[in-house]
Amino acid sequence: MILDNIRRKCAENGVSVYALEKKLGFGNGTISSWATSSPSVDKLKRVADYFNVTVDKLLKDEIE
Repeated sequence: MILDNIRRKCAENGVSVYALEKKLGFGNGTISSWATSSPSVDKLKRVADYFNVTVDKLLKDEIE
């Protein structure tokens, strides 16, 4: 769910998940690994801030 929401936000903003990881200083594959593991609150907050949304929006079933 989190990964799907991040992928959706990336597509809406014309940025790849790989490019997002690089911009945020994450290791290669960090965001993709969230399909099977939970992200740290700090990293999730950094992604939310990048897209100017709340962490809650990334955690919801669907982003409005």
